[in-house]
Amino acid sequence: MSCKTNVSMDCPCTYNCSKHGKCCECLANHIPYGEFPACAFSKEAEKTYDRSFRKLKEDREKNR
Repeated sequence: MSCKTNVSMDCPCTYNCSKHGKCCECLANHIPYGEFPACAFSKEAEKTYDRSFRKLKEDREKNR
């Protein structure tokens, strides 16, 4: 992951925001809320917009 802006990056997030390709800004936005960014999830789980640790764990276990 790079902290430099990479607007050409294929960001998997389906939420419309200004942080696409800006991984460090995205992480800084989610971490205070106890959330993880979309790129941590499978495409299927990302579509739920549930960014919780519980959902991440569930997603990872399902996609082993």
